[in-house]
Order: sequence, then C-alpha cells, then structure tokens
Amino acid sequence: MFFPEGRIRAFVYGEAVDMRKSFTGLYALTRHALGQNPLSGDLYVFINRRGNYLKCLYWDRSGFCLWAKRLERGCFVGKQRQRGVLELDWTGLKLLLEGIEPGRRRVRYRERKTTPEQSLRV
Repeated sequence: MFFPEGRIRAFVYGEAVDMRKSFTGLYALTRHALGQNPLSGDLYVFINRRGNYLKCLYWDRSGFCLWAKRLERGCFVGKQRQRGVLELDWTGLKLLLEGIEPGRRRVRYRERKTTPEQSLRV
C-alpha cells in the first residue's frame, strides 16, 4: 500500500455485500449507505456474506482503485452484521488483512498439521 501510515482511515461496511459489485456499485454504497464521500481518500472495505472475500475501494487523486482479497480458510471479521460501520486506522487495517481481529483471542483458522509421512509425499 502506498499510504503514509499515520493518515489512513478505513471504514468497514457492517453488512454483507454482493461481491459482483465493482467501482460504481461500491461507490454508491459508500455514498448512500455509509454516508461518506468516496473522493476523500479514505479506504472503504466491503466483506461478503461468508466473510472470506474482501474488497477495498479508495480514490488516489487520479481515479478509483479496487483491491480484493480472498481467504482460502477462515474469515475476516466475526459477527460482522452486529457491528455496524467499523472505523480502523492503518494498524487495524493491516491486522484485518492478515486475519487478526483485535479483541479476539481465538485464531480464525488453524494450520493443518502434517505428519512426516505426509510432508514427504509429492
């Protein structure tokens, strides 16, 4: 990410979003549902119903950028619909993208343990 770390604000939309939406649909959600100005330079994060797919929309002075990330296992946020809009700083956004939720003690996914026999198989 190409942002100065101290100035980033990210807003996580609190309801499930249809991930078929692209720039225009996410712009409309930002403007109307979040009540924010998408041209402000802040990041707007949208998560699907399952919680394993995330899209991030932001304006970078010359146009909109859209990032997407899909987790193979686990989910980004637990009990997303009960939260409403969540505002994060740079550190909170990095933790969210890494699969770490502040205030939650359990890990969202577990690494599969392999036995020595399984690791030798090709």
